[in-house]
Amino acid sequence: MAYNCVKVIVVRDGSAFLFSEFGHKPVAVGDVILLCANTLCGSEPEGHITVTTVYMDTDYLIDQVFWQHVGMLCDRLDARDLAKRMYLEPTQVLCLGEGRVGMIMPWLDELVRLSVEGEYMRRFNRIQALWFALADVIAPFVKVSSVRLTASQRSRVRPTSPRHREFCPLREEARKVADLLRASPQAHWTLGVLADRIHMSVSQLVRVFTEAYGKTPLAFLTMIRAEELAKLLRDTDLPIEAAMRQVGWHSRGHAAQLFRQYVGITPVEYRRLSVQVA
Repeated sequence: MAYNCVKVIVVRDGSAFLFSEFGHKPVAVGDVILLCANTLCGSEPEGHITVTTVYMDTDYLIDQVFWQHVGMLCDRLDARDLAKRMYLEPTQVLCLGEGRVGMIMPWLDELVRLSVEGEYMRRFNRIQALWFALADVIAPFVKVSSVRLTASQRSRVRPTSPRHREFCPLREEARKVADLLRASPQAHWTLGVLADRIHMSVSQLVRVFTEAYGKTPLAFLTMIRAEELAKLLRDTDLPIEAAMRQVGWHSRGHAAQLFRQYVGITPVEYRRLSVQVA
């Protein structure tokens, strides 16, 4: 059986044979099995086995990779690429030992109890604290591939949301450009036009804006147009091509490509999902 999430399985008692694409592996009390998403895996107990399984949403884990390596990454798409290069093994058996597993048992029991009670909003911070305590013990045993991070050029091409990580004041010129793009995303903006509006050279504009928002002005514009198109697809019955023109995109193929880069699916698929949810 395969799941669309990451599974962390803690063996609390007994033993079993694990079988998957890696072959057969014995697991016993003190072991933790890490299964990547979409990985086929089964088990055959030797007499009996007791486990606790934590199911982890992949987007949630990508967020953790992003913030762990925030000084070296541009955005969450970078984090996804980094995770693919770091965690190459779809299944790992981590030998923590009975002592360490015994130490995390109370955290697991409390996590199970809170999950069964279902009060995620009220106890959200406690659930997070329990997971991070578990991860702190388990993470040193996870095998990762060494990767070399090169300077990213995605600030010019990735239409992802900007990430403010330096917590420094925004330059007035950068804020003004962002306001212009948000106010009229459908306009035919060029770097030259934007630079003239704030009385800067194009090179100065790109540098100042990227320092402030993590994206060039045109990548920022793409982000806004994708968000506006998503809103129109959700909230109106406009034909998709008309909605694209309304946000400033006049080539359906190019618009669909950029929208998919930002949202993850095509405009047609997004509208279909929005109708199903409604």
